[in-house]
Amino acid sequence: MSYGYDPAIAIAALRDADARFARIIERIGPYRLHDRSAMTPFQALLQSIIYQQLSGKAAGSIHKRVAALFPGRRPSAKRLLTISDEALRGAGLSRGKVASARDLARCCLDRTVPTRTQLATMDDETIIEHLVQVRGIGRWTAEMLLIFNLGRPDVLPVTDLGVRKGFMYAFGGKELPEPEKMLKRGERWRPYRSVASWYLWRASEL
Repeated sequence: MSYGYDPAIAIAALRDADARFARIIERIGPYRLHDRSAMTPFQALLQSIIYQQLSGKAAGSIHKRVAALFPGRRPSAKRLLTISDEALRGAGLSRGKVASARDLARCCLDRTVPTRTQLATMDDETIIEHLVQVRGIGRWTAEMLLIFNLGRPDVLPVTDLGVRKGFMYAFGGKELPEPEKMLKRGERWRPYRSVASWYLWRASEL
């Protein structure tokens, strides 16, 4: 993956900035972010819409069936608008997700969703402002694009359940932490909060 940062430098910086977090890094081991950089923004966001509120296995099966509706299994905004609702529903999408997928396609074609080239020139918050205009896409989905598709280094998705569980494991407590608490601790992790988030996801699985 083409990161917008050097993972080795990021991990060293996190170790130096937060001794308790350094123990989590030691426990989990090497940093291996799942690579989605080959996807277009449309493909990555469509996948996120499909996966919303579903188990990974179920969502993966639906995603494969939806992809099979496209030539070469490469979803595109233009092609999606030519596929019938019946075909999309037959692949497993709910009515709400069909509507979201169609709105995403239209927003990609009219550049409400910027192209990859345009995204490369934009800061994180500006990208989020653009993406949340699409039906079915909120801040969390936009943050996933920033981390996994664009390789942005400093994203901390404080509403993500896995990140919250990992934080609770790493720093103690009997209840899931509030976003404000996570943001306060996360100030130590700048400018590599995406890397910290990955380690919190892995910590949630321990």
